[in-house]
Amino acid sequence: MTILKPKEMAERLGVTVRTLQRWDKEGTLKAYRTPTNRRYYTEEQYLNYIGQASTIKRKNVAYARVSTSGQKDDLKNQIDFIRQYANAKGVILDETITDIGSGLNYNRKKWNNLLEDVMNNKVDTIYITYKDRFIRFGYEWFERLCRMHNTDIIVLNNVDTSPAQEMVDDMISIVHVFSSRLYGLRKYKNKLKNDESLKGGKVDGSANAKS
Repeated sequence: MTILKPKEMAERLGVTVRTLQRWDKEGTLKAYRTPTNRRYYTEEQYLNYIGQASTIKRKNVAYARVSTSGQKDDLKNQIDFIRQYANAKGVILDETITDIGSGLNYNRKKWNNLLEDVMNNKVDTIYITYKDRFIRFGYEWFERLCRMHNTDIIVLNNVDTSPAQEMVDDMISIVHVFSSRLYGLRKYKNKLKNDESLKGGKVDGSANAKS
């Protein structure tokens, strides 16, 4: 979705930025806010205001994730829980996405495809059973990203669909990564320590020969 700065929106509507600020306060045309509290508008808002609302069909998506193939039953439980919630609210789910991969993995293909759809203004609402089903860390950042594109994430907060073992495995993975890095740094430090060329300004044999 195209994002418009207040000046750009004002120029399109033929009004001043001050008028936009007044409309925002009055609720006539509410501005969105960035995490740093700066105003912005969207292409969709502009089209709605001039009476040319976008005809793009925005979809409701159920997203479920587990870490391993052995947890496929958990995937089904997540989708079933979301469907029950949607049915109770009278919501029609247009798409269900089941993903297998660690919550620490930012390269999950289906998850990235979903984010691309969000940024292309194709998604109205994403339903998940628990925050860590979407991403293990940094959920709030991705939630803000979705809001910037007028997409809501509905978290059903069903703890039973968030296996405790996954958290343990992810913690072990993080510890392993940092332990490997510390080992690499120690190895590099020892290599520098034992490098004769760095001790007391010594020079190699070729330099001595020239002298």
